[in-house]
Amino acid sequence: MSFVVAMALLVGVSTVFAGGVSAQGLTNQFRVCADPNNLPYSNERLEGFENKIAELVAKELGARPTYTWWPDRRGFIRNTLRANLCDVVVGVPNGYDQVRWTRPYYRSTYVFVHARNGGFRVRSWDDPALRNARIGVVAATPPADALIRKGLIQNLVSYRLTIDYTTEYPGEIVDHVAAGKIDVAIIWGPVAGYFAKKQSVPLEVMPVPEIQGLGVPFSYEISMGVRKGDGERQAQLDEILVRLEPEIRKILDDYGVPRVEGPLARKPDPVKRGVVGERYQ
Repeated sequence: MSFVVAMALLVGVSTVFAGGVSAQGLTNQFRVCADPNNLPYSNERLEGFENKIAELVAKELGARPTYTWWPDRRGFIRNTLRANLCDVVVGVPNGYDQVRWTRPYYRSTYVFVHARNGGFRVRSWDDPALRNARIGVVAATPPADALIRKGLIQNLVSYRLTIDYTTEYPGEIVDHVAAGKIDVAIIWGPVAGYFAKKQSVPLEVMPVPEIQGLGVPFSYEISMGVRKGDGERQAQLDEILVRLEPEIRKILDDYGVPRVEGPLARKPDPVKRGVVGERYQ
């Protein structure tokens, strides 16, 4: 999910499913599929919040996390999880049809990002401030559709969904808010929260409200993904996610991930592919 969506999260015990399942017990590996350069989610230096969660889950299993690295773009699942090179993707939208998903362990949302002490403190899609604002938005995401429906296409400053990580990075849009190049950004919450914390200018990160009739939600439950036939691993991870909920919440807080609170163990809905970034393709 190049940005959103980011998201690759990883997902005792007499039988553990890590790197070659054995009824005799645990192997010493917890095999994770992840992007090597996609903060705040993951990178090869293990600095992302999904890296931290993978380590937490692996420890619970008495194993250690090992990685298959692949850029989080179209084909990510096919070339990692389906190729049996790894066993768990740490962050997928609950209901994503390319994997078997666990119970969700957090729900995040798109957000408004603006300078805390600036002139564009936006609270709703109909806020008059938006009429005069330069609004940064990632192309082909739900906020872009919403702004077009609201008649604000002339205010948009568009950012690419797929970026070249050798010259660009997903926090650029947040940098531009802090620098005053745009007045407001409307982006996926984990990206916004992480990069907003790194700015010298105080930024406010405000969840966007849903829009009735738009047809696409702005908040998504995030689960771990395993192969479709891997029901035992999914059940194992479901139990672990319940036990580790306080520790996972602490990691998400440390990374500034905004969350929509409420019960998470609902029956998942189908998710439109690509709505929160290409990492879910």
